[in-house]
Amino acid sequence: MKVLVFAHTPPPHHGQSYMVQLMVEGFGGDYRERPRPARSPLGIECYLVNARVSKKLEEIGDFRAIKLFLLFDYCLQAIWCRFRYGIHTFYFIPAPGKPSALYRDWIVMFLCRPFFKHIVLHWHAAGLAKWLETVRQIRARTLTYHALKHVDASIVLSESNRRDAEKFWPKQIKIVGNGIPDPCPGFREELLPRRKARLAARKQLVAGEPLTAAAREQAGGDPHIFKVVYLAHCTRPKGLFDALDAVALANQQLTLANSAIRLRLTVAGQFLDDSERVEFDQRIAAPDLQLPQPPLFAQGANADASRTGTAGAVEYVGFISGAEKNRILADSDCFCFPTYYTAEVFPVVVLEAIAFGAMVVTTRWRAIPELLPRNYAGLVEARLPGKVAAAFLEMLERDDSEELRAMFLAHFTLERHLANLAAALHSAEQAPACWTPDLLPQAHAC
Repeated sequence: MKVLVFAHTPPPHHGQSYMVQLMVEGFGGDYRERPRPARSPLGIECYLVNARVSKKLEEIGDFRAIKLFLLFDYCLQAIWCRFRYGIHTFYFIPAPGKPSALYRDWIVMFLCRPFFKHIVLHWHAAGLAKWLETVRQIRARTLTYHALKHVDASIVLSESNRRDAEKFWPKQIKIVGNGIPDPCPGFREELLPRRKARLAARKQLVAGEPLTAAAREQAGGDPHIFKVVYLAHCTRPKGLFDALDAVALANQQLTLANSAIRLRLTVAGQFLDDSERVEFDQRIAAPDLQLPQPPLFAQGANADASRTGTAGAVEYVGFISGAEKNRILADSDCFCFPTYYTAEVFPVVVLEAIAFGAMVVTTRWRAIPELLPRNYAGLVEARLPGKVAAAFLEMLERDDSEELRAMFLAHFTLERHLANLAAALHSAEQAPACWTPDLLPQAHAC
């Protein structure tokens, strides 16, 4: 099956572009390249039109004239590929409810759709259905509906964003969750023993017991620091400032309890708004986000008794990827992601965290509860830093690392994702030839 993939791969790097990259590479690569990739055992040949109109994250959603010229060029490439390679299936990722992104969808679908026999929409973002119900311009609703209606297959990431696909009456809906390559294949032999050693050391410290030098060394030398990592775009809706407030609140409670343990937050990601970067710098300099030196019994018998003062409880490391991201996740005790981002559905970064067996504190937002064990203690309501802080304190003595790792291996590996995605793509060729009003699409989990 030949598929024209009209989407972009990194850069800029975000969950959607990363999943497109994994899809194309997982199906053997871009068949437009020479020499051609080997045929995929899953029966999918991807012909990629890398429709990148933004070079940086902050440019996404901005209207610029150059983007129109690029978009028309990409559409011409898609039409040329249709006839050059005999491609009948067009794969496209619709935008959430953002006007400038919808203009792109109108242009692409009206120019390209007539040339392809089968259309597949892959809904990576949420919110378009709600936006269409609230927007005042009838013309915008009409154009969007006609551009996206009655496609051969709509692929959604979970039941939580099925409504966006249903709005346009596709012939069928397939549920295919995301999956990623295993970033920590040596988890059981290399990482799990250290996680258990750190947990045992924290339990001793909570009980007010001193640590031996051997126990401290096995726990990495700093078991009195509960290492939390925030790894996402540095924006308020993604939960950055809620994470800061939660760390401050948790440390205040630990200080009042005369605990030897303190939380330290590592923030990794890119700021999209200069004003939020200024606000972030001011917030982390506040007194409640300074970290007093722990008691000497937590530091060890050889600690310098004259060492006094404070250090910041938050470290910003900028955008990271690859080996550096893996190192930070492996070194962390807890992953914090209190998102309420409008278009968020199935964040890949949560999959990366559970692959490393890190404790997770996140929100009951869209598909996120489906990524974690049933009734997981780290799930909280959005926009409530106090609840996030309480979850941090509970995680100090919990050991869910093996359960989280097992959840990843059972449901979110790349191999499972690609097999399900291939089945969903193949189903587009088997869709009914015509759409009829009494054809009610049902969601089928692959």
